[in-house]
Amino acid sequence: MGTRDRWVLHVDLDQFVAAVEVLRRPELRGRPVIVGGRGDPTERGVVSTASYEAREFGIGSGMPLRVAARRLATREVTDAVFLPVDGEAYTAASQRVMDTLRGLDAVVEVLGWDEAFLGVATKDPVGFARAAQSAVLAATELHCSVGIGDNKLRAKIATGFGKPRGVYLLTADNWFDVMGDRATDALWGIGSKTAKKLAALGIHTVRELADATDGELASALGPTTGPWLHRLGRGLGGETVTAEPWVARGHGRETTFQHNLTDPAQVAAEVRLLAERVAEDLRAEGRAAVRITLKVRYAPFDTHTTGAPLAEPTLDPAVIADAAAALTGRLDPGREVRLLGVRLEMTAPSGGS
Repeated sequence: MGTRDRWVLHVDLDQFVAAVEVLRRPELRGRPVIVGGRGDPTERGVVSTASYEAREFGIGSGMPLRVAARRLATREVTDAVFLPVDGEAYTAASQRVMDTLRGLDAVVEVLGWDEAFLGVATKDPVGFARAAQSAVLAATELHCSVGIGDNKLRAKIATGFGKPRGVYLLTADNWFDVMGDRATDALWGIGSKTAKKLAALGIHTVRELADATDGELASALGPTTGPWLHRLGRGLGGETVTAEPWVARGHGRETTFQHNLTDPAQVAAEVRLLAERVAEDLRAEGRAAVRITLKVRYAPFDTHTTGAPLAEPTLDPAVIADAAAALTGRLDPGREVRLLGVRLEMTAPSGGS
């Protein structure tokens, strides 16, 4: 580790939502626990979190609850438990974790319910990581994994190698030994679509991405995206951890319907209701909407989005609802709709960006 004394740690709570539920219901320990929707696998909804026991049967986040139930039935799993999402309980547990981390000698940058970056000055990052794990466990009874890196990208990726309950260090020294032969979608920020685009260029591994040139990637993927992907391949990323509170760029709401919508007028009416609810969320924050995005999931599971800027920043729910309803004119009236979502992007907060 040389003489380096400034590190980025990525703390990620293990199976957070499921773990919170098991703490509330100790009798569920060791059983497959699936949290999602209203907790009814006969209804439409998706898995928010699956316990490690459930993951052994191929259950994962984003999977439809009905698919999860069928998969468990096929494997003759009889002790699985489906639970509804309880956002208030998870928020409270997350707050206890983050308060514990703030009690350490570190800068804490919260990323969400279950993860945070720590900016740490220490000669012993592994020892600090172990101490952080112990502090969180003592305060909350929750386990976490910690990735250690010389930047945020490497710390974030390292956490995956440490799960569950472990610590892993990933730096410039071992980057290519660990990541070089892995597929490009092993990198934080690269999904399946981008990986396919890279594969079309003959780039399949992290090392191949690092060996490509900015010019080659820029010409194929764009002047901004190309060089950014090249940096990812080399493991380069930001090193600054900030305690400034995260500020949302927008808010959204979505609804999965238990029965597909087939009437365009009903689709428009549901979109209006969603838009009005999101407008209320914005009013609570006092920041006007500047852009609206409509999400639609056609049956059986084909998702599309479309959006447009508003004529001027507004908090008027009627104006926002009208704009949202107008976007439904872009939808395919011949297709059944199983999910609708509305997202509003907001003006920057006062004094912020």
